[in-house]
Amino acid sequence: MNDALSLLQPYPFEKLRALLTGVVPPADKRPIALSIGEPKHRSPDFVAQALRDNLDQLAVYPTTLGIPALREAIAGWCERRFGLAAGAVDPARQVLPVNGTREALFAFTQAVVSRAADGLVISPNPFYQIYEGAALLAGATPHYLPCLAENGFNPDFDAVPSDVWQRCQILFLCSPGNPTGALVPLQTLQKLIALADEHDFVIAADECYSELYFDEANPPAGLLSACAALGRHDYKRCVVFHSLSKRSNLPGLRSGFVAGDADILKAFLLYRTYHGCAMPVQTQLASVAAWNDEIHVRANRELYRAKFDAALQILAPVLDVQRPDGGFYLWAKTPGDDQAFTRELFAEEHVTVVPGSYLSREIDGLNPGAGRVRMALVAPLTECSEAAQRIRDFLERR
Repeated sequence: MNDALSLLQPYPFEKLRALLTGVVPPADKRPIALSIGEPKHRSPDFVAQALRDNLDQLAVYPTTLGIPALREAIAGWCERRFGLAAGAVDPARQVLPVNGTREALFAFTQAVVSRAADGLVISPNPFYQIYEGAALLAGATPHYLPCLAENGFNPDFDAVPSDVWQRCQILFLCSPGNPTGALVPLQTLQKLIALADEHDFVIAADECYSELYFDEANPPAGLLSACAALGRHDYKRCVVFHSLSKRSNLPGLRSGFVAGDADILKAFLLYRTYHGCAMPVQTQLASVAAWNDEIHVRANRELYRAKFDAALQILAPVLDVQRPDGGFYLWAKTPGDDQAFTRELFAEEHVTVVPGSYLSREIDGLNPGAGRVRMALVAPLTECSEAAQRIRDFLERR
């Protein structure tokens, strides 16, 4: 067996199950899960119809590169969404369809990390656990940058020593962040691009929450925006990851893309050809329909805005919690230990949240997630409001 498997830590939800084992919640209160970030809004009917209309493609072997129509739809979406010039993304060389960002982030790390080097994979802390597992199984060492309130829940990149940047092979960004919801500012992205040039590492920007924001007039910038602002149309050392899961409420479609540096994607395509993870053609055609429509995405954002408004109105008087820059999580500070808060809340109110310490690693005595919980506002508005009221009742009893 691969020795690196022994380095993998239990997933946060395994820890959560263990924490709640033996706890009997009140039977008169229906369970409300704010723990798992699985979108619950209705999937677009026209995407489901496109899937049904193309079921004859079940008889076709898909190619790893994907059909031209999908790559063209993705390139066009990138140009519209991030204010790029027409033709700024080459669908033949700078786009690669993937089966959701989770598998792509993992596979990308295996393809990029050089095992001959004493390499680091740098990520925010707290973080999406795939970054860590992918690094360990690729033979690299994870390096964590704390995301603290005093720095807007973004890493303090200026505090990273030069020797750490020199060993860096991949810098993972997540903007808006999971679980913090923090956006990485455009100027910071540009600074990181300069560091990538200086120290020769790859920036892998996980932007799967990029379409969940609050101001319709000001969609957040991404790594492609930063490249364009620098006149960097080859996106050298820069790669972005996007998905239809959150944007379009299609987590079961397993459809996303990677875009950016053509040389990196050429090597990644080779890896994926051997990996054997081509997207089925009927899924690709359904994805074309989704990337070409923004009406359902705006409606999706409106649903999340309503839930944030309702939950924050209820919780703000009793809990240290703020509206994030984006995403669908609340990153709330707990009055005391986050694990005890989670267990007691479940025991008394039948509401499930995730301890922030489960989403982070303790480095030099600091766990930046300790004393916080993540609440995913994915349930219907009525359930999110009820959960918020139960949390308020729970706190007011103390």
